[in-house]
Order: sequence, then structure tokens, then C-alpha cells
Amino acid sequence: MKRPLIDRYDALVLERDLHPDQSQREAVRKLQALVDALGKRAAPATGLVGLLRGYLRKDETPRGLYLWGPVGRGKTMLMNLFFDIAPVEKKRRAHFHGFMADVHERLHRLRSAATSGVADPVTCVAQEIAAETRLLCFDEFAVTDIADASILARLFTMLFAQGVVVVATSNVEPSRLYDGGRNRDLFLPFIALLQQRMDVQRLAAPIDYRARGDCAGEVWFTPADERAHAAMDALFLSLTGVKHGAPATIELKRRTLFIPQIAGRVARLSFSELCGRPHSAFDFMALAQRFDVVMIDDAPILAPEQRNEARRLITLVDVLYEAHTLLAVSAAAEPDYLYDAPAGAEAREFQRAASRLTEMRSRAYLARCAAGAAFMGAAQGVDNRPAELAPSNHLEG
Repeated sequence: MKRPLIDRYDALVLERDLHPDQSQREAVRKLQALVDALGKRAAPATGLVGLLRGYLRKDETPRGLYLWGPVGRGKTMLMNLFFDIAPVEKKRRAHFHGFMADVHERLHRLRSAATSGVADPVTCVAQEIAAETRLLCFDEFAVTDIADASILARLFTMLFAQGVVVVATSNVEPSRLYDGGRNRDLFLPFIALLQQRMDVQRLAAPIDYRARGDCAGEVWFTPADERAHAAMDALFLSLTGVKHGAPATIELKRRTLFIPQIAGRVARLSFSELCGRPHSAFDFMALAQRFDVVMIDDAPILAPEQRNEARRLITLVDVLYEAHTLLAVSAAAEPDYLYDAPAGAEAREFQRAASRLTEMRSRAYLARCAAGAAFMGAAQGVDNRPAELAPSNHLEG
């Protein structure tokens, strides 16, 4: 019997020297079963017997899978392996922030259109997505926004009803989604729906694999003192060839973002300018599309009451990580100590952000970045900058 996903996983365990983990193997087994079920669903029906079997199973949608566990336990790795070989033509892999940003954009378009007399825009959006996508894979499933919570049950009821299969990763089990959120009792039917239509598997590996990556060079400077600022200046110069970038305002979906220094595809701004203002995942995605390198000055240690700033930082890290953006920061503390909150949804989510910030300093991550070669070359005194990173042939005196 063919088992491509299990074979790929076994090869990866050897290649990356992964710690043997039974919960990962169980998740892979379930993902392989889903690959098999999707393959049978996609197989063309031929002959009388095949047509009859196709008719009998036309309403049978395979159950999806919800993978959850602590940060850095391989959830994203397993989902990526699954997505690569899933035998579905119309499939989509997205960070949950990006997916919900797309949903809200579609809703805004429908409500703004002259023909917006539709009874339920959420139903229309679900129908659009179901027509485009038969398999949805979400990374970092997390619900913190009441606007998201209010539409998820209706949206996913329609998606599941139309045969869309969902695979998701998360740091929390379904029963703790939107924990402590406003009007959470209205959200509970969505949790019940997930548990009904998806198998739930916990990954409990004893190792945070992101923390094992060797640090390739300095992209995190702490404390945020004069030495850190001088190091950030030197990094900006090595990446761009100029000491200072030009100020600019970039247009976002429905607002603007002022950036004090831009040079080529490198942007530098302060933490307060980026996370101290009401920017959304949409804004951060626009930033990641426009720049290969984002440099942030003076990230403070956030107090428990600074939940909004913490939430924006979590979202920013998720977006930049997904886009393989090189991130350099001068900060008051190391990532694990940047949000001083003992409990709460943001504190739990910040564990993922801290883990990702640690990985974003590793050689493996930097090698995946568009600006990774330029950074490695700068660290070794070699100019490996691609043309788009350098602003021009202008030489500063």
C-alpha cells in the first residue's frame, strides 16, 4: 500500500534529526488516512459499478483534522507535508489571519456594491470560497476578534455543508478558542461544529524544535540602548548601502502607514509607530508584500494591560514569519520576556510569537528569507545584496 506522507515524514525525521514522537506519528497516520480519503473522493468514476459507488459517496465529506499543542512541536511542518501531496486540485493553505482578512474584504465588497441587496453576505462569501477551494489548510487557528467570532459559525456551517475539508493547526484545543471573549456563549456552536466535523489531535512533543536552531547573526539587539541603536544603524547600512533611508507614507487598504526610513525593500520604524497604533493583519500583510526586511526600533517590555500592543505584535510576527521576512529588532528584553503578563489569551498566544522570534534568528530561517543571502554576506563582509535591496548606485559621502 502506498503511504507517501508517512514515507516523507520518516525521511524528514532522519534528515533533521527529529526527536522520535508518538503524537507526531499518530497525526501523520491520520493525515495519511485523509490523503487516502481525498484521493478516493477525487478519483473519476468509471463503469457502472464505479458510477454507483461515486453516487453513493458523493455526499460523504471526509472529516478534517485539528492539530493543536505547544509552540514549536511540528504542527506547521506536518500540515505543510500534507498540503504538498493532498490530491485536491482546488486547495488553499493560508495563515488564519490572512484567511479572515480575505473574508472581511469580500464582505466589505459585497456590502459596498450597488447590488448588495443579498439577504446574507456571509452565505455569499462561503459560496464563493467553496467554489474556489475544496481543501482549506489553516496555520495558527486563533480567534481573538469579536468580528471574526460573530461570523465563523455561519461561514463554516456553509463551507462544511458544501463539502469543504478543513485541516488546521493551533496552540489551543477547540474548547479554549475565543476563551474569555465577549459574548462567548454565541461562539460555542462554532466550537461544537469543529468537534463534529474534524478529528482533534494533540501534539505533545517534549522539544520546542524552533529553539534548537543555531543563531546565524545579530538581528535581535538587547537592551535597546545606544549600542543596540548603533548596531541597527550598521545593519541598515550593510543591507542598503546608505546610512539613512528616506521617509515615506505607504498606502494600505483603508489607511496609511508612515515609515521614517525606507531604502529599496528595507523599512525601518519604531515599535510605537507599528504596534502602538491600531494596525491590522491587513496592514502587516501589505508591509510584508512591500518589504523583504523590516527593522523595528525600541520594542519595550509590555505590561499586562498593554494587550492591544501585544496582540498587534503577535499578529505582526505571524505575518512576517509566514512571508519569510527578515526581521531585526532592538528590544528591552529577549522575546520570552517581552510581554510581562501572567495569564490570558494574549499571554498564551505570545508564547508562539516568542518561539517564532527565536526561530527567525536561526540560519535555517534566514536562508529562506529573500534577503537572507544579503544578511549572511553582510555578516561575513561580502556584498550579496540583490539589486532590489540597494536603493540605487548613489554613494554616500
